[in-house]
Formats: sequence, structure tokens, C-alpha cells
Amino acid sequence: MQVFSSHGGAESAVHRNRPAPFAPVEAAGAFEVVRRNGVIVPFNPDKIALAMTKAFLAVEGEQSVVSARVRDLVLRLTTVVVQALTRRLPGGGTVHIEDIQDQVELALMREGCHDVARAYVLYRERRAAERAAALDCKRAGSEPLLHAVDGDRCIPLERETLRARCVEACEGLSGVSADTVLEHALANLYDGVPMAAVRQALVLAARTLIEREPAYAKVAARLLLDDLRVEVLGRPVSHAQMITGYAECFPTLIMRGIRAGLLDPRLGEFDLPRLAAALDAANDLRLNYLGLQTLYDRYFLHVDETRIELPQTFFMRVAMGLALNETERETRAIEFYRLLASFDFMCSTPTLFNSGTRHAQLSSCYLTTVADDLESIYQAIKENALLQKYAGGLGNDWTPVRALGSLIRGTNGKSQGVIPFLKVVNDTAVAVNQGGKRKGAVCAYLETWHLDIEEFLNLRKNTGDERRRTHDMNTANWIPDLFMKRVIEGGEWTLFSPVDVPDLHECFGRDFETAYLAHEARAARGELRLFKKIPALQLWRKMLTMLFETGHPWITFKDACNVRSPQQHVGVVHSSNLCTEITLNTSCDETAVCNLGSVNLCAHLIQGADGRWSLDHDKLARTVRTAMRMLDNVIDLNYYATPKARNANLRHRPVGLGMMGFADCLHRLGVAYASDDAVEFADSSAEALCYYAYLASTELAEERGRYASFEGSLWSRGVLPVDTLELLAQSRGGYVEVARGGKLDWESLRARIVRHGMRNSNCVAIAPTATIANIVGVSASIEPDYQNLYVKSNLSGEFTMVNEYLVEELKALGLWDEVMIADLKYFDGSLAPIDRVPADLKARYATAFEIDPVWLVEAAARRQKWIDQAQSLNLYVATPSGRKLDELYRLAWIRGLKTTYYLRTLGATAMEKASVPTAGVAAAAPFCAIDNPDCEACQ
Repeated sequence: MQVFSSHGGAESAVHRNRPAPFAPVEAAGAFEVVRRNGVIVPFNPDKIALAMTKAFLAVEGEQSVVSARVRDLVLRLTTVVVQALTRRLPGGGTVHIEDIQDQVELALMREGCHDVARAYVLYRERRAAERAAALDCKRAGSEPLLHAVDGDRCIPLERETLRARCVEACEGLSGVSADTVLEHALANLYDGVPMAAVRQALVLAARTLIEREPAYAKVAARLLLDDLRVEVLGRPVSHAQMITGYAECFPTLIMRGIRAGLLDPRLGEFDLPRLAAALDAANDLRLNYLGLQTLYDRYFLHVDETRIELPQTFFMRVAMGLALNETERETRAIEFYRLLASFDFMCSTPTLFNSGTRHAQLSSCYLTTVADDLESIYQAIKENALLQKYAGGLGNDWTPVRALGSLIRGTNGKSQGVIPFLKVVNDTAVAVNQGGKRKGAVCAYLETWHLDIEEFLNLRKNTGDERRRTHDMNTANWIPDLFMKRVIEGGEWTLFSPVDVPDLHECFGRDFETAYLAHEARAARGELRLFKKIPALQLWRKMLTMLFETGHPWITFKDACNVRSPQQHVGVVHSSNLCTEITLNTSCDETAVCNLGSVNLCAHLIQGADGRWSLDHDKLARTVRTAMRMLDNVIDLNYYATPKARNANLRHRPVGLGMMGFADCLHRLGVAYASDDAVEFADSSAEALCYYAYLASTELAEERGRYASFEGSLWSRGVLPVDTLELLAQSRGGYVEVARGGKLDWESLRARIVRHGMRNSNCVAIAPTATIANIVGVSASIEPDYQNLYVKSNLSGEFTMVNEYLVEELKALGLWDEVMIADLKYFDGSLAPIDRVPADLKARYATAFEIDPVWLVEAAARRQKWIDQAQSLNLYVATPSGRKLDELYRLAWIRGLKTTYYLRTLGATAMEKASVPTAGVAAAAPFCAIDNPDCEACQ
């Protein structure tokens, strides 16, 4: 039951300098209200409106808050109530609060809102009973006694014991109240309640308060931890007891996992007491509710659905798994543990799932090339299934497979092309769902010159022949620069079957252009039977149209990925991965593998004496050095489902260090995403991350040896990623416009790399971090804020998300109140329509669809110049048009981006609220901010 209150004193009055959620109703004369305790307060009609709104909320749910029908109805009924009161006392006077509530009840009944009126009546009766019971208890000198059922026992449920748990959960947090949590929980308890329900009631009580105060997310997490400790340890244990309790339970829990056949027996060979002593219970307090619930539901190991891991034992288990081959295993395990438990860095989901287990599939991404014969095609589909089984996300290069209508010499028949095989790939991804943890995830790539490209564009459509549709997999265009130049210049484009032009798949840049022109000449001479000419701009428009309508295929650029690849001496990048941040060579003999993890950028800001925040380079260098060692260890420890994956990964040793919490950094810095300052921070932060990653890799090469294919790479020639912008400009003959220059000592690093080599062929890739950002409690990857107040949905349920930085600033301005919460709900988390919010705050907390997407491209371009792989870049367009999309994706190409990810748009049929043009809902394309499972395959 929701709490209703009319003239209860706790509700905030509507501010007059902004469009209130309910227009104020003026009463004739001067009215005052007599409260139950005899106190006289001014009459405020808006509190009647607020009380009725809460009544509708109790019956109709959250949707009633954003319903224009309800808002109009409440305003009208409030007027009816006020008029009824003023008719009785036309000259003003005093009215008792019970009389007001009687009128509210009567108005609801007369309007036919019987369910809402009933909820209001029941609430009044319950509150009256509670007041009477409280008075009786006060007279008797005691509280009402409830009992809880714990197993076979029925035990008294003591209020002070519950309060002590709430007090501990609130310790060190501002803006929260243990008594408030307790009162909310007690409202849902009854005599004979199961003890498990008591613990759950405390968690849910804190959870319901998050929208009013973000710190309650940590309160809920700490109360959930109480519940988790009962499950793991078999008895209630407080946080204070866990300061020593972790050291006591850790060896037992590790051995329990080994006996259950879940953990690698080698973990039992560690000095467990030494590792146990390093566990820090204080790190539990870093977790928020979403993060802990996510860990509980999907990461903690369990035996017969009973968890055998706590947060710190979990992070130590992951660290031990990554330190198995280290000479000083315990020392390194403690080092890795501290990095993970501090939330300065987090490994990707597959590593967290499987590190230290008997089946250590730790890698995130696999990229494959499919050969043009039936045996190879089905072998590729089989390898997809094997790689997906243990949490790998896949990128498949299907360009070599001959097009529809091509001759099959073995049968003298004609090929059905790529599309029917992609349907099989789609169904395989659905069937292999990683043991129910999440669905299999794959993305198919096709080059723009492939004769099946037009059908490929339609794969995600909801109309047409279902046998030629793939609704459960992703698709991406692999676009050569020559096509983009033809689009810009208005030229024609020729489509070929790869069986006739096999060399196009294996060349890029100027070599591709030379070969492509030669094949066009062959077609003009009649030497090729199967080809098609089409205006390049027409095909480009269809690409953008399908991207808008279905979210696919994504736009990725072949030549930027290849010309700027450090490994172009040993192969070709034929595709990216599931989330478009990995750019590694593939062939019929090599399956590219990448191991991911992300730095929490926000944890590496430091506040100076002047109060300003800046990047802490010393800490970042230390974090990256340890993180790169962990990622490099994954390569040797990883379980490889196919020999092609093992051989490629051990030969090239690529890793992908990324970042998350970028939007949090901007909030700390007081910078708007849509600003030159944000673009400059994107530049400097990416430069620092890449500099320290490349430095760490060359240090590892000095210690462990350089990767096998180093000689001949761009690294070996002293060509660093930032230098390759000039190579790209030369290859294109222009068309590269991005600011050059940096702030760090790249010359000395260049010399060091040439002298000592690199341990890893590739080092940096910015992944979506959808899930690990939830665990850490920061904004995902490089994403802007989705909304400032919204409900996030993922596989663990629904969670209220509030921008804590915004709340902090609104509190300082005296603007954080019930009305602001209602307005943020009504306006989809946007500040723009709320007049009382200062303009600079609106700019700094603009949500994803309020930011011109050009700023996202500009920031990404500055990052890309430093990164040796790529970044998962979502683009948000509130009011898309063909012209906007054309300009946006042309800009992405000209700025030298290697890839883009989802195009996010607002639903075309979304209804506006109160004539505010920003209302709407996300379109059908999956939304990374609400944990798109496809993204989670990486992070």
C-alpha cells in the first residue's frame, strides 16, 4: 500500500515559478487546517492533489504518474474538493484534516473511481488502527509483539533487533534513515511471517526509497548482504562480524567449491590463510543494490541453488584463477584481488564467470571467417555453438560465401547465397544459451560489394519471408572507403559474387581500390556473368533506412580498421565482433580471440586543493599495469573450444583494455557531454589510457618476451596508433579530419617499444560494459546518461536508477523534493521542461536523446586516434531523418572512426505529455543502457 497524505506536513508544496505537476487551485478566503495533534497549518490544495495521485499510484501503478488522464482527473477532483469546503466556509476559517479526507473520499466515489477510493479508505482505516495501537502500546509501556517462523521455531520478532540491522546498513551514509526503512518494512510484516520474508521486507523497504534518496541503493545492498550471509554461512552474521569473519570462512568456501567440482583443485594449493587475511570486508560497502543483486543472480557459484560465494571471496576466487601460472601466486592474487575489489578495474563477464573454475573459458570475443564450401560453412556454425557455450560473443565474416545464383561446380547447380545459412546461425544462437545464463550472441558481417548485400540489409525486418529473416542475431555492414567516396561523389557501385572476385576479400586501402576497378572493367568487357550495378547513394540510403527501421545492419568501416591495424603484415581484419570494438585479423585458419576488462575512469579522478577534479595519472598507470598483466594471463589460462582460436591467441596475444564511467567523470568535472571540454577530456583520458596500456605491454615484453608475430608489425617499425591517421589519410586521398597532437611523451615510448617489443599485438578496445558497470555502480562505457530517473530492466529484474550527481546538486540548490521526483518521472528523466532548474544544470545533465549526436562522434574521434582497436559507439537521434543520418554517418567516416554500434531513436508514435516535445519511448532496437544481452556477451 502506498502512503497517502493530505496536509501531513511531510509533502513539499508546489513551487510557483515552474509548471507544477498539478496547477495550483486557489481557495476563496483564508483557510487553515487543524491537524490531529491540534497544530494549525496553512491550507494547501496541492497536497490534496498529491494525496489523490498517490492513491491512483497504489491502484494503477507507476503508469498513473505519467498518465495525462490521471493528471487531468486529479486536478478536476481537487477543484471539486476545494469548492465543497469553500461553500461551507465562504469567508475562510479552519477545517479539520479528517473533513478534508472525507471530501476526497466522497469525490472519488462520485467520480466512479471505486478502486482508488477503496484503497484510500483502507489506508485511512489502517492508519487509524496504527495510531490507536501505538497509543495503547504507549499507555502499556510496550510495543506490539510479532513472531517469525524460522525453520521449525516460532520466535519473537524484536523491533530493536531489526532496527539494529537497519542502523548498521545506514552507517556512514547521509540522507538515509534507519527508522524510515524499518517503518516501511514493518508495514509488510505480520504475526507468523517467515524469517526469510522478514529479511526480504527490509531489502524491499530500502529499495522503494531509492528514488527519493540514491544512498538507499547502498542501504538495500547491505541488507541484501545480510540475507546472502545467512544463505552462504548458514547463520546471521553482521557486517562488523565479517571484518574477521571473511578470514575464517574463506578457506572453507574454497574447499567447498572444489569438493562440489566447481573450482579448479589447484586453488586448494594456494596459501589460503594468507589470502584470507587480505580480504577486506569494507569493500562490501562499495556495492549498490543493482550491483549486488546482479552478482547474486548470475555470478556467484552455487550448489543446488545455494550460493557458496560472498563478494570478497568471489573477487579473490577470480584473482586466484588469474594468478595460477604466476611465480609468486599469492602475491599476485592479492594484487589482482585488490584491484577488482576496489572497483578500480573490472574483468569482463566471461572472466568473472569462469576464472578459477574447472572450465576456465575467460575470453570475451571470437571473430571467425567462413570459407566458401559446405563443409566449412557447417564447421563454422559448429564452432559458433562451441564458442557460445561458455559465454563467448561472436563476429562472423560471411563475405567469402558465394552469392545467390552463383554456379556450384560440384553439382552444376546454383547457389542459394548467404542468407539461408544465416538463418541457421540465428537459430543456433537461440539454442545455445550458455546454460540459461544469457542467450547466445552473434553478429554477421558482409562487405558492401557482395551481391547478396541488399537481402542482407533486410534480415531484421518484421515483414517478408520468415525463412529469410534473422530476428535473434545482429548484422553489420563492412564498408570499404571506395564505396563512401562513390556515395560522396555520386558514383555507381558494382556488386559481385565473391567466387568471381576472391581477391577483394583479402585486400584493403589502395590495393582494394585497384583490384575493384579492375573487376569493374572485367564486368564492362563481359568477362563476368554475375554482377549488378546500382547508384552508390541509393544503396547508402537503403542502409540508413534499414538501420533506422530495425537497428541493423550496423555501419563499420573496413579500411579504417585495416590501414590502422598494427598487424596488417600478417593478415586482414575481415570484420569486427559482436559489439564492434574488436578489430583483429581472421582467416580460415585463425579465429581471433580477445580478452576484455575495463578501467573505472571515475575512480581515477583526484580533487586538488582548489576543489577541481583531474585525472590521477599515477594511479591510472598503476591500475593499467596490473590490469594488463591480468589480461595477458587470460591468454595462457583460457580454455579454447577450437584449435584455430588457441593458435591465433597464443601467436598474437591481443587484449582489449577499455573504460567505463566516462559520464560520471563529466559530472565530477562539471562538464556537459555536448561541449568542447568534454571532447578534450575524451581526448586526454583516452590518450592516458592508451599510453599506459602500451607502456605496460612493452614492460611485459621485457619480462616475458614479445608476442610471436611482432616482427614486421607497425609496432616494430615505430608506428604507433596515433601515427596511422596519416596512413589512413594517404590511403583515402584525404577525407580524414580529426585533431592531431597529444600531451604525453610518445617519443620515448616509441623508442622503448622498438627496443623491447610488445607483449600484445593489440591492447585497447572500449567495450559496452553493460553488466560490469552495473556491478561497479558507474555509467556504462563511454555512454551519455540515458535518463536522470528511470527504471532499468535486466535479467535480474527492475531497478530504480537515479543520477546521484544530479541529486547532490539539486539538494545544494534546495530543489530536490517530491515535486521534482514527480516531474522527473513525468518528463522521462529530463530536466529540460522543468523551469525552476537552472540552465547550466540542464546542459550538464542533458540525457542521451537531448544531446546532438555530433558531439558523440567528435568525442569518439578523439579517442579513436589513440586506440589500436575500436570502441562500441552508440548514436542517439531523437528526431531522425534521412538527411540527419546521412550527415551523421558521413561525419563518422570523415572523422576516422573504425566502427559504430546501435543507432538509438525515439519511437515515432510516442505520445507527447503536456505538450512537451521531449516525451517518447525507445524504439525497438535493444537499448544498451538497460542491459541489452547482446552487449553483455562482451562485458
